[in-house]
Amino acid sequence: MTLDKGLLRTFSVVPALPDSLLGLRDLANNLWWCWNADAFELFRRLDPEIWEEVNHNPVKLLDKADQGRIDKLAGDSGYVAAVERVKGYLEEYKEGETWFAKTYPDLNGTRIAYFSAEFGITECLAIYSGGLGVLAGDHLKSASDLGLPIVGVGLLYRQGYFRQYLSTDGWQQEFYPELDFYNLPVELEKGEDGKPVTIDVGYPGRKVRAQVWRAQVGRIPLFLLDANLKENSPADRNITAQLYGGDLEMRISQEILLGIGGVQALMALGIHPEIYHMNEGHSAFLGLERVRLLMNEHKVSFKEASEAVAGGNVFTTHTPVPAGNDVFSEGMMAKYFLNYSQSLGLTWNEFMALGRQNPVDQDEPFCLTVLALKLAAGRNGVSQLHGKVSRAMWHRIWHNVPQDEVPIEAITNGVHTRTWLSYDMATLFHRYLDPEWAEKPADHSIWEGIDNIPDGELWRTHERRRERLVAVARARLRMQLTRRGAGKAEVERAEEVLDPEALTIGFARRFATYKRATLLFRDIKRLQELLNDKDRPCQIIFAGKAHPHDNEGKELIRGIVQTARQEAFRGRIVFLEDYDMSLSHYLASGVDVWLNTPRRPLEASGTSGMKIAVNGGLNMSVLDGWWCEGYTPDGGWAIGTGEKYENAGAQDAVESEIAYELLEKEVIPMFYERGPDGLPRKWIRMMKASMRTVCPMFNTNRMVQEYTERFYLPGIHRSRRLLADGLANASALAKWKDQVHKRWAKVNVLETQAGTEKEYCVGSELLVRAKVSLGEIHPDEVAVQIYEGPLTPAREIEDPNIVTMACENEESPGVWWYSGSAPCRKAGLHGFALRILPRHDDLASLYDTGLTFWA
Repeated sequence: MTLDKGLLRTFSVVPALPDSLLGLRDLANNLWWCWNADAFELFRRLDPEIWEEVNHNPVKLLDKADQGRIDKLAGDSGYVAAVERVKGYLEEYKEGETWFAKTYPDLNGTRIAYFSAEFGITECLAIYSGGLGVLAGDHLKSASDLGLPIVGVGLLYRQGYFRQYLSTDGWQQEFYPELDFYNLPVELEKGEDGKPVTIDVGYPGRKVRAQVWRAQVGRIPLFLLDANLKENSPADRNITAQLYGGDLEMRISQEILLGIGGVQALMALGIHPEIYHMNEGHSAFLGLERVRLLMNEHKVSFKEASEAVAGGNVFTTHTPVPAGNDVFSEGMMAKYFLNYSQSLGLTWNEFMALGRQNPVDQDEPFCLTVLALKLAAGRNGVSQLHGKVSRAMWHRIWHNVPQDEVPIEAITNGVHTRTWLSYDMATLFHRYLDPEWAEKPADHSIWEGIDNIPDGELWRTHERRRERLVAVARARLRMQLTRRGAGKAEVERAEEVLDPEALTIGFARRFATYKRATLLFRDIKRLQELLNDKDRPCQIIFAGKAHPHDNEGKELIRGIVQTARQEAFRGRIVFLEDYDMSLSHYLASGVDVWLNTPRRPLEASGTSGMKIAVNGGLNMSVLDGWWCEGYTPDGGWAIGTGEKYENAGAQDAVESEIAYELLEKEVIPMFYERGPDGLPRKWIRMMKASMRTVCPMFNTNRMVQEYTERFYLPGIHRSRRLLADGLANASALAKWKDQVHKRWAKVNVLETQAGTEKEYCVGSELLVRAKVSLGEIHPDEVAVQIYEGPLTPAREIEDPNIVTMACENEESPGVWWYSGSAPCRKAGLHGFALRILPRHDDLASLYDTGLTFWA
């Protein structure tokens, strides 16, 4: 019978847990369990079969577990003691002294908000699609370990990201199961009146209401907005239906809820962060909402409020190509923001200029990345190479600044070590490394202890993980075939795919064309010979999803599946459906080689290879993203040397040949070269070298500490100064910028005097004096600099040496003499120029005024 939903009254039913097992409920509701092996094992022991069936969801496990089984365990003194012990571990973890509290005791009480459209915490909370979300989840986990006062803000999608299955011919299909929030490790946030905390966000002609859920990630609360409320229209309830689902209208609606609604939700919860970190541009509208609120509270202008807001905003870009950034037409922006722009005191053109690289180009659409860059004092890419790519991509925002000095920095991504480390490998670490390896994964000295692990133990541990991966792959393949209606013989043959002792190569990631999943398929005969060598066999496991609208990516998947079905590749190539964090764990800990073949420089960072390395696997990758920094000849293989190609076909031909050569001449021979004891000693040496190099550097503890020291702490101090005394300093900065702009026309270099020598010895100095006209601007308000360095054949300065000159004296009103000396650091043809930049103590960057005079 179908009842009118308006007649339904709701209530919650919770498992009947005996008093001795009540600790399980506390553990289930803190996602700390997903990176604590003891907690994970408690839930697995409750019912191993159901634990897998519910995709490692402890709340649903407690709901589905047989009451008799629960009662039996309540009488098991060993299990009860384990529950109490693990609950004690959690309490110690939450109450223990942390790195942040010890290092920055004066910042007790501060708050940092971390906004992301997706969070990959664990597989049962499926509100992630891939690397961006997993990175966000790992960020929160390390922030929890380090004790940072962070809160996460995101959306709770009731259908999450799509689940993948393949048709008979290998074409990707999608389905969207509904998530039951009441059977997930999330809880509704309620106010003092006991009612759910809600917010109302403005949309064209209406308000959309959202309620707030909390997922507890160790010490960190993650607040998730949910618009699936009866007060909203069916269309508005779908705003939080699917991650990256729908059209551009849906995208902008979700991003309004995330950015504007996220700020309002924190206010409703009584949380007032000093730092707002935007993980990618999806949450960029938060900057506008923060400005609007400050304008209303302090009765100041947009310019004054935006100075204060930018001082406390951090923006991380993850996208290395312009097409990957969200842009909206002027018409769509007008539909959603015309009234909003008026509340900011801006003309429509002024508002649109906030999202344009060229503010006066009225044909340029509105870009969220541009908005975020303009409203954040801290800006970064996610690897050193990606920082360089980002500076080139967004150079037009700072058009008069040399590309290398565009104020976008780089903080290389990492992974949360304890999340991605297998239980077997962790056991080895506990036995042979410094006991603090788990708490201090960024300590290089700890990882030197990798050499203490006996080769035999390391290899046997890795072999167990490979065997486990093969078993999981066979089980998943059986399920895939059964679901497709395959015959009994074909299903039974799944038991024979893959060889638990063969060299196993993994390739699992989003199936975008630039990642070139089928690069090894260019010479199919050669690949066949590689995989089917009876003495040195190899096998490849593929997994990954293509975006629902990416038919080219889906075609790649179909090509792999159809190749795998050819008799020559049966059992040697496998594609596993529905790639998620659970499968990622098995792959990360079980493959021997991780293959990564992006078209450089389109991989912003990539983190999957880091997960492999911590488990002893080896990377074979194009020098792109993080691998440019992580590669060492004794710790993995590089496909190429970072060359640039004008022709994609030529690049594919060259790099596939390099990959074949590496496999044939280095990778495969080394793997199968065994000593009398059966151990591949050279391979093991490479495993250890990789772990020593990658583990201490490419983890999120190091990454979060870097964000703290380079962005959060300076941002807190800057934000406090700019917000103090009713935004007095922010107002003064805004007014100073206006004055400098008005007076800048009189800035000029009237005369330059430099040494007359044609040649200088390395180590000598080039002396320069300059007569500078500043008009009404005081010398304290500018930096006059020598911009010197070696010249390229195109007569451009590279690797510049920048020297700020000293003001000597005033020759006449508004005319000043400056002097300085540039050291000659290297031989060759050099050149220099002079430049003048506005300078102010409250500027986050000398380039933020948009003014530079070159001479």
